[in-house]
Amino acid sequence: MKVIVDTSIWSLALRRHRGGESPEVTVLKNLVTDRRVQMLGPVRQEILSGVRSPMDFRKIHERLASFPNLPLATEDYVKAAEFFNTCRSKGVQGSNTDFLLCAVSWRTRFPIFTTDKDFEAYAGHLPVFLFLPGGPGDPG
Repeated sequence: MKVIVDTSIWSLALRRHRGGESPEVTVLKNLVTDRRVQMLGPVRQEILSGVRSPMDFRKIHERLASFPNLPLATEDYVKAAEFFNTCRSKGVQGSNTDFLLCAVSWRTRFPIFTTDKDFEAYAGHLPVFLFLPGGPGDPG
């Protein structure tokens, strides 16, 4: 099964590492090796939007090029808006990108791999699937 990898995980993986690699980066490497990583265009945009130098931008863009975007459908945007409204009515705030990831996860049944604790709050109100390393759906 594919796994939607959120910006928070990519950010950990693309940083210069001091003092060793995080467990999340190790899991991401395993997902890459197993060809289970699913990229979404809005995540790619978030990753690249935070890059300061043109040279780093080019390097990161090239590194991410091997991960094609999952095509998004109109229904994904509609469901994301519905999820936004549901969570807002429960006092839970989030970004449009986060709710789009939730909507795609709901449609595809692909879990989301993230360190962003907001997704745990969303999962309390939405039928979103979160990837838990070492849990169901993680073979290694």
